[in-house]
Amino acid sequence: MNAIEISRSALDVEWRRLEISAQNLANLNSTRSADGSVYQPLRLLSGPSVNFAAMLSEANVALAPSGVQVLGIEPIADGARRAFEPAHPHANEEGFVTYPAIDHAGEMTLMIRASRAYEANLAAISIAQDMYGRALDIGRQS
Repeated sequence: MNAIEISRSALDVEWRRLEISAQNLANLNSTRSADGSVYQPLRLLSGPSVNFAAMLSEANVALAPSGVQVLGIEPIADGARRAFEPAHPHANEEGFVTYPAIDHAGEMTLMIRASRAYEANLAAISIAQDMYGRALDIGRQS
């Protein structure tokens, strides 16, 4: 099991999760996306690179953990809120403007969780490098 590669894959996933949350927050008050529709808030789905059940089966005894990967990016359901702003250029005939329904506090919480996971994986890489270095030192002394 290569601890550094596993943590590196997690760094990639958490970085991407931070990018998605930042994109959601940046579009908190956007009334239109590039194609003219209402911006859809997104959520990143991640999971193991190797199916855990397959790893436990007797046929794949030699299969080792290989980290995590991005499984997909999906829009959040119920992703719109309406505000009464009749003077807004994107208001409909009733005076309502449609904004994405993004939970600001929830996105900030998700960003904090992702940054903590990122930091934990950086620490795991550092510890693995120290362990590998000490193992080499032990090998040299023998």
